[in-house]
Amino acid sequence: MIKKGFVIFLLLLCFVFNIYTKGDCALDTKYPDYAQEFIGEDKHENLNRKMFNFNLGLNKYFLRPVHVLWSSIMPEYCMDRIRGISNNIEYPIRLVSSLIQKDFETSKNETVRFFTNTILGLGGMFDPAKRLFDIEQSKENMEQALAGCNMKAGSLFVLPVLSFVTARGILGKILDTALNPGCYIATPVLAIVKAGLTLNKSAYSQPLWQMFESTYADPYEVAKKAYALDTYIKCLNLDRVDVKKDLNVKKQNVTPVEDKKEVIRVQKPENVLPKPANVVKTEVYSEVVGADVLKGGANIDEILKDFTTEDFKLGADVFLIDYNPQHPVIDSMRTALFNLPGVDESIWNELSIWNRSFSKRIKTSTVSVADGREEYSYRYILQKDKNAPVVIVYPSIGEGIMSYHSVLLGKLFYDKGYSVIIQGSHFQWEFVKSMPEGYKPGLPVKDAESLRNLTAKILESLGEKYGCVFSHKVLIGTSFGALATLFVAEKESRYSMLGDAYYIAICPPIDLIFAMKQIDKNSEDWNKSPDEFKEKVALTAAKVQKLLDVKESITEEINSLPFSEDEAKLITGFIMHQKLSDLVYTMENVPKSKKSDIYDRLNNMNYQNYTQKYLLSGLNDNVEDLSYEVSLHSIADFLAYSQDYKIYHSLNDYLTNTNQLRKLKDYTGKRTVLFDNGAHLGFLYRKEFIDDLNETITSILVKKLATR
Repeated sequence: MIKKGFVIFLLLLCFVFNIYTKGDCALDTKYPDYAQEFIGEDKHENLNRKMFNFNLGLNKYFLRPVHVLWSSIMPEYCMDRIRGISNNIEYPIRLVSSLIQKDFETSKNETVRFFTNTILGLGGMFDPAKRLFDIEQSKENMEQALAGCNMKAGSLFVLPVLSFVTARGILGKILDTALNPGCYIATPVLAIVKAGLTLNKSAYSQPLWQMFESTYADPYEVAKKAYALDTYIKCLNLDRVDVKKDLNVKKQNVTPVEDKKEVIRVQKPENVLPKPANVVKTEVYSEVVGADVLKGGANIDEILKDFTTEDFKLGADVFLIDYNPQHPVIDSMRTALFNLPGVDESIWNELSIWNRSFSKRIKTSTVSVADGREEYSYRYILQKDKNAPVVIVYPSIGEGIMSYHSVLLGKLFYDKGYSVIIQGSHFQWEFVKSMPEGYKPGLPVKDAESLRNLTAKILESLGEKYGCVFSHKVLIGTSFGALATLFVAEKESRYSMLGDAYYIAICPPIDLIFAMKQIDKNSEDWNKSPDEFKEKVALTAAKVQKLLDVKESITEEINSLPFSEDEAKLITGFIMHQKLSDLVYTMENVPKSKKSDIYDRLNNMNYQNYTQKYLLSGLNDNVEDLSYEVSLHSIADFLAYSQDYKIYHSLNDYLTNTNQLRKLKDYTGKRTVLFDNGAHLGFLYRKEFIDDLNETITSILVKKLATR
């Protein structure tokens, strides 16, 4: 029974932390302040930032080494079993929380889970309740119970080790501790067991900490947003949303249309991949409807009224059998399904020094670019024959050297005998910190020169370190990195710094200004219904979390994603604006240790504003004046005569329109491969693309060997 003094202590905390107050929220910016919306004003930001930086240091120099040691002693299978025991012990927390909320269904399920896993699962080491009864463990805690009793979140604090927590969260953690049977272990032996359980459980948070440290220019702000959203989702029980039912839908032969104003017929090529016997027969024609494309994002600002239907005939070179398109923005998100066997496979946790999966064998090194600036970090993995050919990967906009897609593309080349060098995007905060003072990315001609110089330095550095000369190079880029790849190729055709090279571009924006407008428009569509904003964002984020949780347990091919058009735009809008925010935050040299008004400005800045402020500042030009200079049209002559490149694109990429694709095909001919679906990078996971890329890699090797 809780003593009277303990109750008084809780009431004092309520009073001191002002738990019954909440900051006002306002939706008066181009982009929402997610932390402000979901958790209120950060009244103690200066103090919180200092404590957050302390926690980062504590994690880096103390907790992480301990977790690495633990993960190197215990194989991942053993760690998972221990985590199961720890979760099973915490059953009273989940039971009491659900009972207080009068959620008797969850109370019943948790009780069934506890007794089933305790008896049949050897104390929780295994999860027969999930396997036999399909009962998932809930994520109930006492803070959710307090929220269910209409207790407001209160002020936000960053505490040592615990990191972000609200006043309500502090009370919830105290009650969680009181209800946790493991906290009453008294004997030395059992205390050691409890310490092991705690250490094992906390090790699973390391990837999140590493992501905050290495991915974002201001990890405090991103971690605060993540905490605010996660807390809101759990307190509303949105984390129980079922996404499995929406992952695989009935295959459709023709994209549904609302308004058949203009039909673009795409001829089926003769070399289309053979249809498997168990697949329902599809039509000879694939219909893409003008009005539907407009709805999807492409052609939003450019009505195609000056051309006839014949002008828009554009043949797909590869058909994605039974792709089941949903919406161009949703289809683009399928890029997250891109994966390869063997990339992360290991019996050891990713923290372990014994983990020798492909991704863990990639080394990190640095090279100096400009005096007085930070050295640039890049990643690489070399073949045993150090003189083997090498592939250099330029990722999508805002992606750093830890980009998972870069690792996957590198793996495809590595398996064919290539060494791999992974660089980050030039439109990314870490790149800017290494460039000369005042560097402002965004103009492809200048960016390509910077990228080319950096790549040459990296090649020279590795050549000196290993005493090798790479036989030839392949530069491959995705999205904005693909655009840069082609501009580098054009410069190399006039004056070579990198030597013999071939170039592969996947979904490059053809007209960068047009693509930028589409990004801005989709990103700002959230403001159409501000009254439903919080619920819509929370449900969308909950679906993302749940999808990540269940993706590993799904064996069949995912043929749809559980998002609506608005939800997809919220996700991509948040990601794209976060990348822009990180870049500007670094360019403005904002200190991380104290509060700044930078986010008041960033939440009102889109990509067009960035161009106006940083690329056109002091000039009389406007954004439209840059249109030709930053488009592939400016290097049309190179695209027409060069044979040393290949472009992959999609007919329904929402960052292009049909007219742009038609012109690109005019410039490049067979050197551009068009997919009938997949939108922007949403075909990377498909076998058709992977097979074609593997064939391209092999043909490059054959040609290079023949010319020796």
